[in-house]
Amino acid sequence: MTGRVVVIGVGNPYRRDDGAGPAVVEALSSTVPEGTLLIVSDGEPGRMLGLWNGRDSVIVVETVHGHPGHPGRLHTLDAETTARCASGPASSHGLGLGETVALAAALDRMPLELVVHAVEGEDFGLGPGLSAAVRAALAELVDRVATAVRDAHRRQRSRSG
Repeated sequence: MTGRVVVIGVGNPYRRDDGAGPAVVEALSSTVPEGTLLIVSDGEPGRMLGLWNGRDSVIVVETVHGHPGHPGRLHTLDAETTARCASGPASSHGLGLGETVALAAALDRMPLELVVHAVEGEDFGLGPGLSAAVRAALAELVDRVATAVRDAHRRQRSRSG
């Protein structure tokens, strides 16, 4: 694989709001700077570790369950906060992203930088299409991820220059 900045849209577009991560990746497909790798993943921990191992900057886009929930609310988390999130906003997948980050840290497979942009989902039933709350938040989520990509490229140029 190539690309020093990786955006991973985690989710399943056929599980309603779980498709927000892949929708963000699709929205960014023609607008990210060269050197950005866009990937859709199901969030399985082993695959996630493989996708971000050895990378400089990884941006994960995920749908979460909040307790109590506020569908459409956006979260931005760094790696340390994400690793502590097992009791916070939970991933819509079996093992949460927090456990995956903790495992990566234990195995020394963390990227230099990891940020998670998440939206709280409302409907995880079968079928395509986002709920109204997540659909309303999608443009801001895309904008936040696009800004994170530009910032990551800027930091990389500073480190190499």
